[in-house]
Amino acid sequence: MLKEIRDRIAAAEAAAGRVPGAVQLIAVSKVQPAGRVEAVLAEGHRLFGENYVQETAAKWPAWRAQYPDVRVHMIGPLQTNKVKLAADLFDAIHTVDRPGLAEKLARLAQSRGASPELFVQVNTGAEPQKAGVLPDAADAFIADCRRMDLPLAGLMCIPPEGEDARPHFRMLARIAARNGLAGLSMGMSSDFEMAIAEGATHVRVGSAIFGARVYA
Repeated sequence: MLKEIRDRIAAAEAAAGRVPGAVQLIAVSKVQPAGRVEAVLAEGHRLFGENYVQETAAKWPAWRAQYPDVRVHMIGPLQTNKVKLAADLFDAIHTVDRPGLAEKLARLAQSRGASPELFVQVNTGAEPQKAGVLPDAADAFIADCRRMDLPLAGLMCIPPEGEDARPHFRMLARIAARNGLAGLSMGMSSDFEMAIAEGATHVRVGSAIFGARVYA
């Protein structure tokens, strides 16, 4: 599974005229059995995505001890009361989506002198049930984050289910370009090749690598 996804990413990079290796594959390991994750680690993959702070705290410290070059990115919603723990666990947080969270991350970064890489989540579909800064508010929010000296790496989006994702990827790329942000975290198992064609730098692929999740 992993080799097939890597091959498809390489082909999508080539088709889009992108530099080989321009796109980072985040293997989304949330709610996956340990054996499946260990198999992917054994194949040499080192970048993973998780949604939940507590799940990450329970399983990743042991794997990090075994594989010191592993990186784990948070791709799920982050509660403000879990910011300190998240900063200990994650190398990047893709879901900076509101002023209160940005302020807490900024205070923590100032006290520690360090911070995970940060991506602003943009709710490109303006869906009321979904987290993320609305597109019309994104420029102002990015400026506010920069005033707080937050290390912004880029933007992230999750297009509305059942819609053509391409306009959402293009919207995110436009917002990033006009704000001088290089990182574009977009594209999942069903649409990552389209995201790569539109400039994705990080694609988040779970079930296509690990198989379907089984929720308790």
